[in-house]
Amino acid sequence: MAQAEKRYGIGEVQELLKKEFPDITISKIRFLEKEGLIKPERTESGYRKYSRANIKQLGYILRLQREEYLPLSVIKKKIQDLRSGKVVAGDLAVMSGQTGDIAVTDAPVSLDL
Repeated sequence: MAQAEKRYGIGEVQELLKKEFPDITISKIRFLEKEGLIKPERTESGYRKYSRANIKQLGYILRLQREEYLPLSVIKKKIQDLRSGKVVAGDLAVMSGQTGDIAVTDAPVSLDL
């Protein structure tokens, strides 16, 4: 029987992202969800549970904000382009974290939700 992928709580996600993004807050993570940029799973009791792909996507969003000063509407379009297969050359390096490292081992590069 296959073992289920580990899911992370919002506090754990914040701690993982703090290494590269020291100013990240739980409020910011919730805001990005509210804006439709990420979509974590929810438990029956309503708690957010983030996959490794969600954490990679958060890192991608935060890098685009920090390094390219892009507004959320442009970042949302880039994510849609990535999902549809229209990848812009520099996006894979930013998305995969080659400009910085989030300590989530074996995290996939896909943005599957």
